[in-house]
Amino acid sequence: MSASVARRITAGIVSAATVLGVGHLVAAVVDPAASPLFALGAAVVDRTPHTLKDAAIRWFGSNDKTALFATMAAVMLLGAAVLGLLEHRRPWGTLLLTLLGLLVTTAALQRPTATPLFAIPTLVGTVAGALALHLLTPTSPRTKPAPLTTPAHTEPTKPSRTTAASTEPTKPSRRPPLTAPASTEPTKPSRRAFLTIAAGAATLAVGAATAGQWLGTRLRDVTADRARFRLPRADSPAPAPGAARVPVPGVTGFITPADRFYRVDTALQLPALTSSAWRLRIHGMADRTIEFDFDRLRSRQAVERTITLTCVSNEVGGDLAGTAVWTGYPLADLLREAGPHPDADMLLSRSIDGFTASTPLSAILDGRDALLAVGMNGAPLPVEHGYPARLIVPGLYGYVSATKWVVDLELTRFDRARAYWTQRGWAADAPIKTASRIDVPAAFATVPAGVVTVAGVAWAQHRGIDAVEIQVDDAPWQPATLAAEYSKDTWRQWFWRWDASPGTHTLRVRARDRDGVIQTDHRAPPFPDGATGWHSRVITVR
Repeated sequence: MSASVARRITAGIVSAATVLGVGHLVAAVVDPAASPLFALGAAVVDRTPHTLKDAAIRWFGSNDKTALFATMAAVMLLGAAVLGLLEHRRPWGTLLLTLLGLLVTTAALQRPTATPLFAIPTLVGTVAGALALHLLTPTSPRTKPAPLTTPAHTEPTKPSRTTAASTEPTKPSRRPPLTAPASTEPTKPSRRAFLTIAAGAATLAVGAATAGQWLGTRLRDVTADRARFRLPRADSPAPAPGAARVPVPGVTGFITPADRFYRVDTALQLPALTSSAWRLRIHGMADRTIEFDFDRLRSRQAVERTITLTCVSNEVGGDLAGTAVWTGYPLADLLREAGPHPDADMLLSRSIDGFTASTPLSAILDGRDALLAVGMNGAPLPVEHGYPARLIVPGLYGYVSATKWVVDLELTRFDRARAYWTQRGWAADAPIKTASRIDVPAAFATVPAGVVTVAGVAWAQHRGIDAVEIQVDDAPWQPATLAAEYSKDTWRQWFWRWDASPGTHTLRVRARDRDGVIQTDHRAPPFPDGATGWHSRVITVR
């Protein structure tokens, strides 16, 4: 690679970084969601086909956003290099950068919570990036004349008319001197000047991004707000798990710690919503519109409920399920205060970042423990799990029931409104399907012959688990021992003592819910309403 090409590539990368860094700083004042990086990332998420989304969650789990940012970084790095290469004799790189800036601006303005101010961060960043690109790869030409050359011209010697020597002055040539055509090439900064400008622009990009992150945190210090948050005292505390646990090492714990609880959502940047700024508006097909803040909520009785949540993207045998003790307020009571109309059949919940979920109203008003949750495992909700408030509705997959950072509840109808994931082809009716999983032994484990303990968990929220069975190879199904049922809204641990003989064996598990329905062996992917099939593990016995 020549030094000239390397310079242009570096110039493109530095200018693109300037766009993102300066845009991020301006967005800290306007709205963090207006940052060029997050606006572009959100547009990518919104337009990702469900097959790619499921694959990303299957491969990366809760780290799917890290994988998205890494992919975006690689693509943007390549695109930035192209910008620099195009900015040579003509400002094509600047033109492309401007067009991309306008596209990202459009994406920012299309965010659900966008205002006209959302255009400012990307526009300012694009101007800064274009200036950096111009300084690093100037395209204004200068003329470099070639050296003048005059061809020699000699007059023929005239014969002498006398015997004496005579001389005549040499006559100048009348032919005009020839000049080579002027050459045109871009003015290039010296190597030192280039390095100085590049270092300055890179410092500006990194400094602006860092300052933007710091400023955004200072203006919306949700971490400090959460530390000050006073969790309400529950009127009816959740009982301890007790006999709902099985004494088997390696089996999934009955209560999932908050830092190990799965996280699947569309938020590329965690919303910074403080408890003092939070409001919950209930409106729509109701007798009255009401609004709650935390002062009003604290006048009500809070409850504690232990509930298992499951993500619809969970594959057979996957870990996108977890159980926690949720502190909050009965959601049905809040809705009844608004007076739902008899023909309303859906609750459309909206997050502060614009995400929406459609929940069957009957699932909230039928007596189950649907909550407006503000606490998790005895502490305020972690920011990544919805602080300061979220919804919990037992028995339904999270994409229709577990809106985080919730600020708006609209009573409406399924034939009048659709939510984020249902607009993308996922089912509107999403009860959690019966599922079971083997936790121990681990996949492809080698165990000694003799008695081996097989254990795991099963769930069928709001129906409950009635039985779990294990099959070794093609032998008859054997009943497992169940831990005590905590409630029909939580998973149930189980174990089975296996007299293992040497060889390679396949273990399978299936469950039966309290309605008497046995878990199907039909293998289906998560889309559009949840995965099905039996979980299995291959074990070697020696």
